Amino acid sequence: MSQQLTVTGMNCGGCESTVESAVNDLEGVESVTANNETDSVVIEGDVETAAVVEAIEDAGFDATA
Repeated sequence: MSQQLTVTGMNCGGCESTVESAVNDLEGVESVTANNETDSVVIEGDVETAAVVEAIEDAGFDATA
C-alpha cells in the first residue's frame, strides 16, 4: 500500500532525512521517500496514516494526509 502526505517545514536534505528516519522507525513501513521541493513524503507499506502523521510531527514538522 502506498500513501502520500504533505509535509511542511522541510527545507533541505537534512530535513528529508529526519522525516524519513522518523517514519522508517514505524512498524509496517517498507520504504519512505521525503521531498522538500514538493513538500511531500511517500510511504510504501502497511502503516496507519495517523501513526505516520504523529511520527512526522514528533520530528518537528507539520503533516497532513
